[in-house]
Amino acid sequence: MEDKITTFKDLRVWQKGIELVKEIYSTTKAFPRDEQYGLSSQMRRAAISIPANIAEGFRRRTPKDHRQFLTIALGSCAEMETLAIIARELNYIDTSAMNNIIGLLDHICGMTVNLSKKL
Repeated sequence: MEDKITTFKDLRVWQKGIELVKEIYSTTKAFPRDEQYGLSSQMRRAAISIPANIAEGFRRRTPKDHRQFLTIALGSCAEMETLAIIARELNYIDTSAMNNIIGLLDHICGMTVNLSKKL
């Protein structure tokens, strides 16, 4: 028996998005101080955008609006992946950390696409 989804917090994709946010905040703490308002800030904002748009879409209650916010979340996933690659290229993170972030993003993107198809 499936659990009934009554709030966006019940969505596994939203929960994974929160996991990503925590991972990004933890990772960016080690960035150089001069990146506080640059790449670090951009990565944090992109990560936050993913679960935030999933939640906002859920509250909109119409399938069309819900899909639109899921599409925005997918765009933020692509942005986040690009930023992770840039962080790796600048040697702010190692390949393992980048792959961990990208793996989590791939999972979130797949879940987001599947949710969108169900609307």
